[in-house]
Amino acid sequence: MLTLSEVETLARAAHEGQTDKAGRPYAEHLRAVAEGVRARGGDAEQIAAAWLHDAVEDDALSETWLHEAALSDRTKAVVLALTKRAGETPKAYAERILATPGALLVKEADLAHNADPARLAALDAATRLRLTEKYARMRALLGLTATARRDESV
Repeated sequence: MLTLSEVETLARAAHEGQTDKAGRPYAEHLRAVAEGVRARGGDAEQIAAAWLHDAVEDDALSETWLHEAALSDRTKAVVLALTKRAGETPKAYAERILATPGALLVKEADLAHNADPARLAALDAATRLRLTEKYARMRALLGLTATARRDESV
């Protein structure tokens, strides 16, 4: 099995040269999500999934690579659950996350970093508003609210 350090190295290499909407190196987002998972009590499989959560969706790594990788089945399932599919509705995406053990915690950390006010402040007003609304809708679909958080222990 790949170690967390090896997964981090692979994820950083796979996303090399990519930037986020604010022009920051994409690996910063991956690190923040992985740290967010760790801070929320996530285990090593979830932290590995956090490092890889956008790899297949962004074509940084192929789905074939993921299937063949020396990762646990649970880590692979979480990465695939978090991989948006063309034409998929937000509701269907949220339902897949909720049905996949371990995925909600990773998505919660992803949304938290995406919605970070300091990160959003670097964007133009229209993009900031659009993304703020998008993230709030996804949090609602996942049952994640400021006052009541879905607890996921599996």
